[in-house]
Amino acid sequence: MTRVAIIGAGVSGLATAYALQQRAAAENRELQVTVIEKQTRCGGKIWSRQEEGYLCEWGPNGFLDNKPVTLELCRALQIENTLLRSNDNARKRFIFSDNTLHRLPENGPMFFSSKLLTWPGKLRLVGELAVPAKKDDGDETLAEFGRRRLGAEALDKLIAPMAGGIFAGDPETMSLQSCFPRIAELEREYGGLLKAMIKMARQKRRERKAGKQVGSAAGPGGVLTSFNGGIQQLTDALMQTVKAEVKLGVGVESMEHFDNYLLELSDGSQLDVDVVVSAAPAHALSGIVRKLDNDASALLAKIPYAPMNIVCCGYDREQLDCNLDGFGYLIPKKEGCSVLGTLWDSSIFPQRAPDGKVLLRSMMGGATRPQAADLSDEQVQILVQADLERIMGIKVAPDFVRIFRHQQAIPQYVSGHASLVKQIRKELSTLPGLFLTGNSFEGVGLNDCVANANKTAEQVMDSLV
Repeated sequence: MTRVAIIGAGVSGLATAYALQQRAAAENRELQVTVIEKQTRCGGKIWSRQEEGYLCEWGPNGFLDNKPVTLELCRALQIENTLLRSNDNARKRFIFSDNTLHRLPENGPMFFSSKLLTWPGKLRLVGELAVPAKKDDGDETLAEFGRRRLGAEALDKLIAPMAGGIFAGDPETMSLQSCFPRIAELEREYGGLLKAMIKMARQKRRERKAGKQVGSAAGPGGVLTSFNGGIQQLTDALMQTVKAEVKLGVGVESMEHFDNYLLELSDGSQLDVDVVVSAAPAHALSGIVRKLDNDASALLAKIPYAPMNIVCCGYDREQLDCNLDGFGYLIPKKEGCSVLGTLWDSSIFPQRAPDGKVLLRSMMGGATRPQAADLSDEQVQILVQADLERIMGIKVAPDFVRIFRHQQAIPQYVSGHASLVKQIRKELSTLPGLFLTGNSFEGVGLNDCVANANKTAEQVMDSLV
């Protein structure tokens, strides 16, 4: 029997354990899997908290249904009937610029009538059709790409807020290839983004006519999807289905490699296994492998993380004189606000707030505002309420407030990230039976985590042949 240790019981670790279980059953192999989690609960940053009738997401609030991998997992776990697609009005997304909420245009006429960009900015963006495709394969930053293809105004008002909303990142340092590989691919394939968008818009029109629900052109592809009880239903279902020993509240301090792997655990015990799968964050893995491979430890420590405060505010709907018909808004840095943006959670999904109430969820911090991590709860609440008053005209205090802090929320794929990951994997390749997965390396989204978990499980099983 092959003994496997999985470090981390977030979605990556649990999905890897499940995929290993399925593959082993199909091949009539015996695996003894142990999942080790430093925290006293499973799920990692996925945590749906029910408090006073509100459903607050401690971390991510869903996944996009444009990739089949997570939907297939839900089907296999038999939780597909509890899936919840976001309200169709959630297609309406906004940018706060020049003290005004501007709806992101979804088509040509909306783009030209929108006041989000000035006419010079619009003309520069349209001029992208004439910008030649990049010829070299250098790892361009998102900001370099944005200025080159779309212009400085589009970078500031469109690209940078999107980067903050998805990655909590700084476009001046983010790797285009690692963060938005599809955008880089579109330039290579079509010669430009607008040329690609025109062709894809035609395809979306055909899909809508066929009765399919598709994502807004103003937002990422696909429809935001969760569950009736919050995104935690996914990790709960994995936990209930996985046949493995799960050690909670126990961390891996270090490990050594002899014929097998010897893991030193924080409770003073040891674990001897044949295979180790790390689904831990890069900064945690850096400490774990220091005795094993100091060079790999140093490389892992180079992957930076951005802090994030998630601030949930509940209000009596009758006290708010503002339109909440939409997904929410993002904010360019030049506006001088304290938050990156605010999602109208109770407008996106039903039953996120009690009857007659609304739930707003603001994001504060990220790579461009790391100092937010040092603010007190009182300071955080004052700054968030000031932004809500400025942007949405909300002058009343919330009836409900919850502040969730993540000192190391999201790994930052800065320029050179792909090369760094390649170096890490090469350095550790001399250690048979050690595998890496998780959002530190090839994708931060939930779909990426599930896809990489499946890939890692395949690699583990193939190594046992």
